[in-house]
Amino acid sequence: MFKAIARTNKRLHGPPLQSLLTTASSSSTSSSFVLPHIRTALERSTSDHLDVDRTTIFHPYTSLLNPTPTLPVASASGATLTLETGEELIDGMSSWWACVHGYNNPALNAAVTKQLSSMSHVMFGGLTHRPGVALGDTLCKLTGMDSAFICDSGSISVEIALKMALQYHRANNSTGKSRFITVEGGYHGDTFGAMSVCDPVNGMHSAFEGVLPKHVFCKKPGEDPDCSDLSEKLEKHSDSIAALVIEPIVQGAGGMRFYPPSYLNKARELCDAHDVILIFDEIATGFGRAGEFWAKDYTNVMPDIMCIGKALTGGYMTLAATLSTLKIAQGISKSPDGGVALPLMHGPTFTANPLACAVALESINLLLRPSEEDEQVPWWKGRVDMIGSHLEENLAAAKDMPHVVDVRVMGAIGVVEMDAPLSVPEVTRKCVELGCWFRPFGNNLYTFPPYVIEKHELEVLTNGMLKIIEDKKCRTV
Repeated sequence: MFKAIARTNKRLHGPPLQSLLTTASSSSTSSSFVLPHIRTALERSTSDHLDVDRTTIFHPYTSLLNPTPTLPVASASGATLTLETGEELIDGMSSWWACVHGYNNPALNAAVTKQLSSMSHVMFGGLTHRPGVALGDTLCKLTGMDSAFICDSGSISVEIALKMALQYHRANNSTGKSRFITVEGGYHGDTFGAMSVCDPVNGMHSAFEGVLPKHVFCKKPGEDPDCSDLSEKLEKHSDSIAALVIEPIVQGAGGMRFYPPSYLNKARELCDAHDVILIFDEIATGFGRAGEFWAKDYTNVMPDIMCIGKALTGGYMTLAATLSTLKIAQGISKSPDGGVALPLMHGPTFTANPLACAVALESINLLLRPSEEDEQVPWWKGRVDMIGSHLEENLAAAKDMPHVVDVRVMGAIGVVEMDAPLSVPEVTRKCVELGCWFRPFGNNLYTFPPYVIEKHELEVLTNGMLKIIEDKKCRTV
């Protein structure tokens, strides 16, 4: 036994690990030691850095056989990204909609520093802490929900929501309710449960055919305004449907589509009639992005479960939450007939990470503080209204341009939909030329600017969008 352990340890210290363990200089100490390879990786030239990036690193939705070009960011402040090559880009994406306060925000920096002085993390199993409880309680007050599970990311918050729905029906003797219903054109994340309720055509179903469970899909809300298709399919499958999963008002990464609030009122009625749990995915729309603090606030509808994320920490670190009503929270852990009561079956290592929770609390403070222009208006509302007005006025010219199908604005979201997909590499090249940053998706060139953006910076973004859609090279057809 001991010989086997010794041989294992020897292998652990052999190649390739041994190649990294080059002897440090004689003057170095354990406190100042830097692994030579790490030093090289951090100090090599920009061209070498990009070479390693291209041949070694998977970026989101990217192939190592034919990787999409990447831009080397050296620093970021406010709404500006500074590249290692010296160019400055106004950020039109809020780093996938998360950095609502921009970058290097003094108040968020201070929140991180303060929390670091006490603890960066402790497990949430059997232990608790002020930042986690304060954040969960605050989110419940802000949403009208009753309980909170603070988790790692938006995709995980959806996974937890799906588990909650399944466990609720199990505990209430409806074990046949094990499938979900959702709408075409939706996006809910990249983990397996979340993927299974994303759009079945433009999502990732084809890559994982045979593994993803088969759920029920109905027409996009914009194509089914009276919910007739949803009603028909709920009637047909009600014995097996546990929950309806939907992004309220705005279908985000699945197409940037907006739809009327009346759809959600009818959906709520149908869910109640068929004992189906209503799950709102507000990961992209929350914290004011769609013009109300929550997209659900366009209606009088309350979901049973609600997922939030992205802007929760102002983009400083990954964090999300799954919120539920008291009915769901308590109903999950009832004893089913002839069965055993179960707790909520989820518990990631970094549940309610104190550092992320502390930053999230400060981000909420910043959003809800009084506006400088009008103390009766919260800061987020004044900024979102300003951004929305600018987008409406300055993107209107695109409506009459060739190859443009639609221009739409809601809150601080601006979308130009084209008649064919855009070329990501060419748009990236054009962005550097124009001093702005966009990441198109399919036929859509869209912007989710940071709320801290100034009007002259917004001009750069909207002018850039118009020039990109004019450029033939940026179109794939």
